[in-house]
Amino acid sequence: MFDINDLTVKTSDKELLNNINLKINEGEIHVLMGPNGAGKSTLCKAILSHPSLKKTKGKIIFEKQDITNFSTDKIARLGIYYIAQSPVAIEGVKNAELIRTALQEVGHPLDIFSFNKESKKYSEELNVDKNFIHREVNVAMSGGEKKKNELLTMLFLKPKLIILDEIDSGLDVDAIKDVAKVLIEYQKNNSCAFLIVSHQEMLINLLKPTHIHLVMDKTIKRSGDISLMKEILEKGFTNF
Repeated sequence: MFDINDLTVKTSDKELLNNINLKINEGEIHVLMGPNGAGKSTLCKAILSHPSLKKTKGKIIFEKQDITNFSTDKIARLGIYYIAQSPVAIEGVKNAELIRTALQEVGHPLDIFSFNKESKKYSEELNVDKNFIHREVNVAMSGGEKKKNELLTMLFLKPKLIILDEIDSGLDVDAIKDVAKVLIEYQKNNSCAFLIVSHQEMLINLLKPTHIHLVMDKTIKRSGDISLMKEILEKGFTNF
């Protein structure tokens, strides 16, 4: 489904990632771990062509299509969805307005009855109030509410590759369980894959990822199964 080949990423004056290689198949869950500043968030943003970053080498392939130099909106339309560490608030725009517009743009509009029915269903799954859909996008929300709000949009849009940058930050124990349950159920019912940045042992154990990657020194230094997470937590990053 998704393949990064020899990717190097820079800002105007600094190399942030060097020679990144990563292959993700449908049905897989990949987790990125690593010290602060290692490049995990940079990799997530680079996949979506963040304007502050420049890809100087390598390719990003999604469903056999080279998306390396695609614009962010074009990448999103193909079915790649990104939840940032700190989702942006948009005053004056209701969740319902944003989601219905997005559905229209990707060619999957919903009539009001179907929209309300799905909204009720997804709100129950996320354990949020049914009126959540009528709040302004991420405005006056706690960190945990923002993450659930972004997941609400994800459930409507049904993307194929979901990139979650520390989805667990700002979540209490119950909220982590809610989020894990929603992600697991989503994967069961959709053809998709996940790329997740996390150091939260509880979330990782609940999701049971197929791959763990250690990001250090601007690249993916080591990859393995969930046993690599346990080794990282025991040793710490400095011992790799």
